[in-house]
Amino acid sequence: MKEKYYITTAIAYTSSKPHIGNTYEIVLADYLARFKRKQGYDVRLQTGTDEHGEKIQQKAEAAGTTPKEYVDKVASEIKRIWDLMNTDYDKFIRTTDDYHEKQVQEIFERLLAQGDIYKGEYKGWYCTPCESFWTESQLVDGKCPDCGREVKLAKEEAYFFRMSKYADRLMKYYEEHPDFIVPVSRKNEMVNNFLKPGLQDLCISRTSFSWGIPVKSDPRHVVYVWLDALTNYITGLGYDANGNSGELYKKYWPADVHVIGKDIVRFHTIYWPIFLMALGEPLPKQIYGHPWLLQDGGKMSKSKGNVIYADDLVSVFGVDPVRYFLLAQMPFDNDGQVSWEAVCETVNSELANVYGNLVKRTLAMNNKYFGGVVENRGVKEAVDDDLISVVTGTYAKVAAKADAYRVADAAEELMNMFRRANKYIDETAPWALAKDESKKDRLATVLYNLTESIIIGSSMMTCFMPTLAAKVLKECSSDCRDFADLDKFGLLKNGTKTAENPETLFERLDVKEVVAKATAMYEERNAAKAAPAKEEKEESAPAEISIDDFARVQLKVGKVLECRKVKKADKLLCSTIDLGEEKPRTIVSGIAKWYTPEEMVGKSVVVVANLKPVKLRGILSEGMVLCAEDKDGNLKLVAPEAAMAAGSDIR
Repeated sequence: MKEKYYITTAIAYTSSKPHIGNTYEIVLADYLARFKRKQGYDVRLQTGTDEHGEKIQQKAEAAGTTPKEYVDKVASEIKRIWDLMNTDYDKFIRTTDDYHEKQVQEIFERLLAQGDIYKGEYKGWYCTPCESFWTESQLVDGKCPDCGREVKLAKEEAYFFRMSKYADRLMKYYEEHPDFIVPVSRKNEMVNNFLKPGLQDLCISRTSFSWGIPVKSDPRHVVYVWLDALTNYITGLGYDANGNSGELYKKYWPADVHVIGKDIVRFHTIYWPIFLMALGEPLPKQIYGHPWLLQDGGKMSKSKGNVIYADDLVSVFGVDPVRYFLLAQMPFDNDGQVSWEAVCETVNSELANVYGNLVKRTLAMNNKYFGGVVENRGVKEAVDDDLISVVTGTYAKVAAKADAYRVADAAEELMNMFRRANKYIDETAPWALAKDESKKDRLATVLYNLTESIIIGSSMMTCFMPTLAAKVLKECSSDCRDFADLDKFGLLKNGTKTAENPETLFERLDVKEVVAKATAMYEERNAAKAAPAKEEKEESAPAEISIDDFARVQLKVGKVLECRKVKKADKLLCSTIDLGEEKPRTIVSGIAKWYTPEEMVGKSVVVVANLKPVKLRGILSEGMVLCAEDKDGNLKLVAPEAAMAAGSDIR
């Protein structure tokens, strides 16, 4: 019977589309799962979405939809991104799944009945984005210590979990299982910042919002996020709080590793083990709190308008190169950096120059000198021994790094092997051997050694780049080598014929062109946000505003002096508009579908004159031209019914 391996990611919060930093985690877990499968384990990978909470309710209200409709849409987008990145998960759980919600209710009632939960009143500082309560002493400069945002004083009736009851038991568990939390720096933080100062009882229900799982015995309360979210790891296996758990739970629990971000280590290494202790269930074997992927030296921020999403990168580089970058450039315990330039550099320097170059040169020489037929003719020289030693020794190094979650180091070991093979080409100079008929057998042996090296390395590379590595193996007329055989050299059968016209899998990219594409992408996205959005359904009534609110919007009559199309933007026109000021303004509008530049010149338009300027396609737009939109999304300019001087106020 195969040994089981159950690996999970944290479930993604359905507040918005996941950026590339969020996506890193599922790609990392997928790599680990693929590696374990290749090693012969019975692997189960679970991921999913966290869909309840006050923040979701607020987002849905702002969008004019129900919370369930809102999370359905975001969860679908998260799943789309996970699938785009070719992640081979076994279960995608949603915390709005009926079975999960029912079991959370049963878990709550069981813990309530056994005295681990009690009703009280909570008064403290609450951070809505983090959905966390804090005491006065825990705040940093009066703000949330996790995200740095504003907090609000909250007071409400709530149920609490007796964390303090299990604190000593958890500390003992840490001592008896020193590898429970990795890296060790995360464990030290939990011990020094939370356990030693003394655990406070945890608020696990709310009454100030309704979007959550109702407490069965007290429906005014909804279960607070962490008791709901964390239990997904067992409900996704069919755990039953009343003792009737399914076969999957019996087979796969406890988890071998929870792969999570460092910002939620506290919840997974303190709250979650204590919940499990209270339920009498085994604890997960290990929790890996990976570092963050930073952009421009800080956490990604959607407000800046330049957040990198996985599908952005994929549109330029392709799926597998993006997977490789994430895995190869993210350190084990220190934060990594992502940028368009960094991805381009990795693709060029490692995938194109090292791996791709080795494959291309080897297959080209196979075809040129032997019609693509590979054969080991046994003409061996001393230089072969070092190559073979490096190639056959690489798997053990890669496996050791993968087992320790040092995946970037595993990628480096593999790339070093490919570099050694490229060096072997320079050392043996096949082009020189080809000129001497008496050395043809030596030439055949050299090309056999190179092809065998590519097969062994590409077999390991399938966990990083499943599709492209499989293409390389196919071009070498080989299946993925069994991992148990990766320390053996010479398994490629003589007479194997490689591809006649191998594909160039990794093209070198011009970093300036890549950055230009990215810049254009951001500008078009920001322009789309600025343009009137077509509603696919009837809008809910907008919130009322006061006369003072309206007075802050400065509307003026403008006259269009010049107009032109914006390069590489089919939807945009750039107009020069006279507002009766010292000099005319430049305003970019998403109206090219309805008006030509020639039609615009001379028109009187209504302009929002005090709108904050924004760059669209590299052009600073200094206002907004107002349009009316019908139910089909057609636009018409709003204009005064009679001639009015440029700069006239609209009241």
